[in-house]
Amino acid sequence: MNLVVNPSGFADWNDRRYRCALGFGGISTEKREGDGVTPAGKFSLRQVFYRPDRIQRPNTILPIAALTKKDGWSDDPYDVHYNQQITLPYTAHHEILWRSDAVYDLIAVVGYNDHPIKPGAGSAIFLHVAKPAYADTEGCVTFSLPDLIQILGEWTDSSSIDIRTQNLKDV
Repeated sequence: MNLVVNPSGFADWNDRRYRCALGFGGISTEKREGDGVTPAGKFSLRQVFYRPDRIQRPNTILPIAALTKKDGWSDDPYDVHYNQQITLPYTAHHEILWRSDAVYDLIAVVGYNDHPIKPGAGSAIFLHVAKPAYADTEGCVTFSLPDLIQILGEWTDSSSIDIRTQNLKDV
């Protein structure tokens, strides 16, 4: 079963439609670091992280870990740990995963640019919690927390995320 993400801001999963937000640069097969593009393609989900002080451990078959205040993600194309989880403090440019807002209360790491990692091709592509009013992202795909919990809870070994440049009905 595929989570099919359309540029219209909706995703289809398990015979249901979910509202989602995408990168401010749209969806493209040409992704570069910092361009705000959500990468097009079919990807696995690698791992789930959650904020244990804010939400309960979600039920999923994916590998899961509780976030700590020392968790980050390198988004520096010149860093040897580019597009990988890192431990803070960290000298290269990075994202802090323990945020004051709720968007990283639940994160699923999308298997984009990770096998092999190509510096500058984009990093930190996640499924995570949507900002208010489903504001655009930096390239991630976001859902309401209840929707994301449901999707991850129904994920199977054969599931993937299929991010499309055209709406499903147009294909």
